[in-house]
Amino acid sequence: MRRPVPHTLRGQLTAGLVTLLALACLAVGITTALALRGFLMGRLDGQLIASDGRFAASLEHEAKPDADDRPDTRGQAESTFGARLLNNTVTHAAVVDDATDRSLPLTYRDRRALTGIPVDGNGHSIRLSALGAYRVTAAQGDDQDILITGLPLHPVEETVHRLEVVEAALFSAALVATGIAGAVWVRLSLRPLQNVTAHAAEVAGLPLASGDVAMPGPLPDTDPRTEVGRVGTALNHMLGHVEDALTRRQAGEERLRHFAADASHELRTPVANIRGHAELALRHHGPLPAEVRHALERIDGESQRMTRLVDDLLLLARLDAGRPLEHDPVDLTLLILNATDDARAAGPGHHWLLDLPEDPVTVTGDAHRLQQAISNLLANARTHTPPGTDVTIALTTCETGVRVDVSDEGPGIPEELQPEVFGRFVRADHARSRSTGSTGLGLAIVHAVITAHGGTATVTSRPGHTTFRLTLPS
Repeated sequence: MRRPVPHTLRGQLTAGLVTLLALACLAVGITTALALRGFLMGRLDGQLIASDGRFAASLEHEAKPDADDRPDTRGQAESTFGARLLNNTVTHAAVVDDATDRSLPLTYRDRRALTGIPVDGNGHSIRLSALGAYRVTAAQGDDQDILITGLPLHPVEETVHRLEVVEAALFSAALVATGIAGAVWVRLSLRPLQNVTAHAAEVAGLPLASGDVAMPGPLPDTDPRTEVGRVGTALNHMLGHVEDALTRRQAGEERLRHFAADASHELRTPVANIRGHAELALRHHGPLPAEVRHALERIDGESQRMTRLVDDLLLLARLDAGRPLEHDPVDLTLLILNATDDARAAGPGHHWLLDLPEDPVTVTGDAHRLQQAISNLLANARTHTPPGTDVTIALTTCETGVRVDVSDEGPGIPEELQPEVFGRFVRADHARSRSTGSTGLGLAIVHAVITAHGGTATVTSRPGHTTFRLTLPS
């Protein structure tokens, strides 16, 4: 199992601080324990040297019933150990117990450990089965024997262990306190960085793709002497450049909208005049050459198409400019019925199918614009599918609002065209042509109208099945 690693900078800094302190405490604890153990061992070796092996020397002769010949335990510390080796064999071993000596039974391992002690006058640590850890020294006796004197290591080990317990408690408390204080300190130190993060998140949440964007103000307290301050300064400079670019882009879009609206508005009058003159000429009672009549009919047809194009451009310009729409109750069921009747009249060769709920569905919006959006979808299906195609208009209610699906069984929309199908003047060479009378703005108007109502317009298509889905808030 992998150990959890903090992901945030605050967590990593706090964990790093606590880890460094823990390593320092561990180094201090090991150093002090070793130093104390060495000091106590040195004192214990000094006591062994000061005892001059008197207790071990009293074991050079076998004990006699006379008390005067018993080992001399006077002045010997409690638990002092003594042993006599002759010809590399332990002849006697005793320990001071209650100011008297007590013979000590030795195991084979104990005897082997005692015979392995070098005769150098230095202290050596061994472990006896009946006594535990001892510090012993070996010296040459007067009878060509070896005398071993030892003192218990238990006081040294107990003192070192007590130091280790005290250090563990103190260091643990220090680590906990340092962890809490370090977390607070790191949190306060990184507060400017949190402000930078919050500022960047606020900018990231803005809709920068289009429209007028209100950029947040610059970050305060950008101290160039600190790393976070320099990051804040760089962010302020970057946001300034972004704001300038967005302002220029918005100004360009506004100029383009105004141009489209003004041009569309100005073109309506001359186009209407051309159409009127063409219709007047066609009503002439006198005979007209076939070529002239054909030309006048073409002028009338193209002027009608130009009129629709101008009206569509003007509508899009107004929607882009955020012109308010009407907010009245709209019977969406009735709109679909009317739009289907119009589509059936315009395309009698198609099969127009309805899938509507029993009860009328009402939304709030602009009835005329919604009617136009639905009619454009039906006209799109009629224009780009062959006669005999089934076109289904379904109206359903869902959790997000009201959904209108216009599905057909036509050839479908090329996959590369689907992401931009709601764009302006988007055409597919094999499915759309100017001979159909389409301006290339029908789906763009659908998207603009539905978006202005707070809804969404999407498309899914494959050969043999295409669905345009409109979702409106209820």
